[in-house]
Amino acid sequence: MTTIHHRYATVRGQRLFYREAGPADAPTVVLLHGFPTSSFMFRNLIPLLADRYHVIAPDHLGFGLSDAPPVDEFDYTFDALADLTSGLLAQLGISRYALYVQDYGAPVGWRLALADPTAVTAIISQNGNAYEAGFAEEFWKPLRAYWQDQNPETEAALRQALTLEVTRWQYLHGVADQSLVSPDTWYHDFALLSRPGNDLVQLALFADYAGNIPMYPKLHAYLRDSQVPLLAVWGRNDEIFQHEGALAFADDAPGSEILLLDGGHFLLESHLDAAAGSIRGFLERAL
Repeated sequence: MTTIHHRYATVRGQRLFYREAGPADAPTVVLLHGFPTSSFMFRNLIPLLADRYHVIAPDHLGFGLSDAPPVDEFDYTFDALADLTSGLLAQLGISRYALYVQDYGAPVGWRLALADPTAVTAIISQNGNAYEAGFAEEFWKPLRAYWQDQNPETEAALRQALTLEVTRWQYLHGVADQSLVSPDTWYHDFALLSRPGNDLVQLALFADYAGNIPMYPKLHAYLRDSQVPLLAVWGRNDEIFQHEGALAFADDAPGSEILLLDGGHFLLESHLDAAAGSIRGFLERAL
């Protein structure tokens, strides 16, 4: 049975929670979660990797069991989240690692890779976007409206994303057999989203997400220049980051491996075995 440690570290004055498993001297894999979840999304994947790899899965600030200071005490941006993640890895003595990114984990991971290209040994993108082609137009329409004009009307549209109904939808859309997905997932996430003041944290990150798109050309150049091994394992039916975003990696990383599974945004809930098998095979070839 895999031993998973549940730890805290104080980085730049903020208390961050992270899960750690596997041999400390093995190659490290860093798992970066998305919205609206936390490292909880990796609870079933970690044991499938930790026999061979040193696995670190942190909760971003404002998510999961990490601190969630109010917005008047911390400037929530993806730059800031990446800076905290970098600080955590440095504190743990981790200077080389493979990256697994999903949803919000992608812009955090892209910043880590661009800041220190030699640190990243491989990339796994599980519905972690890096291309305009990946944006599902209908889902992103209210976010784009909010980027252009933050007012009560555009804010109200985005607050729907913080409801139990939409949290549940994020887990179930695109999944043919919805009984495979545990309701624990969306109730867990919704409980943490509902903490006092966390709505303003999420609105700040919704607004800041616009700044990720201008970073894409630098990321594409990094993929071409570094030739870092890359696996895109993606839910073909994702209505947030559509599968064209996975296929687009081939433009800048010709050797990339692309696997489309018949699922949605949170593949690990419905297609754990298939996703984990492809990830293990990729890591064995890449590292």
